[in-house]
Amino acid sequence: MKKEHPLQIGQVVKIRKGRNAGQAAVVVRLDEEQGIWIADGNKRKFDRPKKKNPLHLEPQTAISSEVVNSLQESGRVTNAKLRHAVNVFMESDAQDAKQKGD
Repeated sequence: MKKEHPLQIGQVVKIRKGRNAGQAAVVVRLDEEQGIWIADGNKRKFDRPKKKNPLHLEPQTAISSEVVNSLQESGRVTNAKLRHAVNVFMESDAQDAKQKGD
């Protein structure tokens, strides 16, 4: 019996638990048995993604179409695209926080 993850490849997540708590990353692989594999293109490169328990991740609504397209076409994604996806999310998240504070 397969477990379905609410996460999708290319989706931006916030890390809830662990050393990198509070940081954002992108889902690069879904594995039913082992968990979710994430990378941010900066400290955690695509070639060495971090395996995380899905309960330790907070899914965001942002999904990077660049990352999804790259993974579908070649099975790989550049670290620059991962960094860009995380940076775009962090900027929009900061704008949302600023608007709520006003």
